[in-house]
Amino acid sequence: MAIHFLEEDRKVPVKNRKKIKELLGMVLTLEGGRIGVVNIVFCSDEYLAEVNRQFLERDYFTDVISFGGEEGGKVSGDILISSDRISENARDYGTTFEDELRRVMIHGLLHLSGYDDANEEQKGLMTGLENRYLKLFRELET
Repeated sequence: MAIHFLEEDRKVPVKNRKKIKELLGMVLTLEGGRIGVVNIVFCSDEYLAEVNRQFLERDYFTDVISFGGEEGGKVSGDILISSDRISENARDYGTTFEDELRRVMIHGLLHLSGYDDANEEQKGLMTGLENRYLKLFRELET
């Protein structure tokens, strides 16, 4: 299992990196997969918006974009996360930066595992899974 935290144009203090890697690996195990190589890349709104335009032909800010998927029973890919969106979402939703960061890491991993959020039903399923795994994270950290 290899999860790497990388920084494109933003430094993001990820607390308890080792524990988060273990918990993300557990998410995949519970989803029936295994981790190959997953890069979690922190960046700015501007950087991620450019990636969104260039590769997905979408012209708006987003909090996370995932590239990759499952191959040979292992999930591999890149999860790009805008720390600007994480800060704003945490403020808007009344949660901590750390919880929102974990939520989008889980969200990106779920995308790499084959989940989609193109419609309301799919979004509801993913949100339910995110909540389930965030709760599990909290329980295991205490």
